[in-house]
Amino acid sequence: MHIHILGVGGSFMAGLAMLGRALGHTITGSDAQVYPPASTQLAAAGIDIFSGYSAANLKHKPDVVVIGNALSRGNPEVEAVLDQGLPYTSGAQWVAENILHERWVIAVAGTHGKTTTASMIAWILEYAGLDPGFLIGGVPCNFDVSARLRAAPFFVIEADEYDTAFFDKRSKFIHYRPRTAILNNLEFDHADIFPDLPAIQRQFHYFVRTVPASGRFIVNAADRNLTEVLEMGCWSPVEYFDATDGWSAKMTCEDAGRFHVLRAGAVQGEVSWKLIGRHNMSNALAAIAAAHHAGVSVEAATEALCKFKNVKRRLEVRGTVHGITVYDDFAHHPTEIAASLRALRSSVGKRRIFAVLEPRSNSMRMGVHQRSLAGALVEADQVLILRAPEITWDVAAALNGRARVLSSVDAIIATLVQELQADDRVLIMSNGDFGGLHDRLLARLQS
Repeated sequence: MHIHILGVGGSFMAGLAMLGRALGHTITGSDAQVYPPASTQLAAAGIDIFSGYSAANLKHKPDVVVIGNALSRGNPEVEAVLDQGLPYTSGAQWVAENILHERWVIAVAGTHGKTTTASMIAWILEYAGLDPGFLIGGVPCNFDVSARLRAAPFFVIEADEYDTAFFDKRSKFIHYRPRTAILNNLEFDHADIFPDLPAIQRQFHYFVRTVPASGRFIVNAADRNLTEVLEMGCWSPVEYFDATDGWSAKMTCEDAGRFHVLRAGAVQGEVSWKLIGRHNMSNALAAIAAAHHAGVSVEAATEALCKFKNVKRRLEVRGTVHGITVYDDFAHHPTEIAASLRALRSSVGKRRIFAVLEPRSNSMRMGVHQRSLAGALVEADQVLILRAPEITWDVAAALNGRARVLSSVDAIIATLVQELQADDRVLIMSNGDFGGLHDRLLARLQS
């Protein structure tokens, strides 16, 4: 079967392409822009990609077209699919029907931490010899691919609340029907499709309805928004993490690089790893609890996490030049920005941190989070922000004058090169490629 994917450069759709290839299908795709790590994986798999959207990309008459949720009516290739009467479906529905329907699905939902937590679970199951399949919106460094197909029953998937496609406005995770479901946290986001928090909670409630009574929820006890979701109705057993009477953790070093894992107050094991930050410690508890439901002992899970290598673009060190360390981080929501900066601060002490931010997500561009952005950046010594032409809100005013707002990547590089000193840390945050800022900055520093 020939499957053609519109929006193949997205992390989810690139993973879908890998799964389709593993099933033996011919895979092609189109996208306006494809950048690492998706581009690297697709090239390694030999998947042909058309640059840009055009009716000409469909001349081979694929058997089915999988349409990503970033595409809408008016896109020339979408219009061609409809005009030609080609069979089409969404990415979430294709995965559900072709991959998930006969498997023990472990789904990770929440506003933050989905990619990291799903990566932890996949690695724990792998370490325990369970050979899981997975589809994750990032690249776990223990695997170096974002998706793989296996014959074993377990499949780990990142369960996104964003809508499914232009013709299906339900959240993607409605399609997955997991047996083990993590509810990591819940905040208002995706203001381009959700009018308010209750609208997102309603989608989470629909997700809760899909889990069988023989399944299990792993839920963040500290999140009131999730409590309200469960109060709408829950028909499955619930285990809590970050709870004294459930799964909890006790740090044994300041940056959460070591901690004890407890269940009902009793120590079950210890994790010592290269990750930092309380948010990652919380993600680890959720992963351990989910793996335990799948039959993995806490001892094996903690051993696995000691060997966990994190995910690309999650406080990833891209290079060190003249004592200046440059990090790449996917943070694009104030909560994520704050968590990354706190984690880095706990690790580097009083060394200067330059936070460099591209407000690229739809919610950030719309200014939805402008009131909480200043507080999210308090751990940074210097803040530089790229202002895209489509941003209409006053970034400098929102940050109380703490940030310098620059209009180009070149201007950011020039400023950093002039001001950086040995022992400084540069935390570059974006959910895109930021114009190649990381490599360009390192090259300039080297020269």
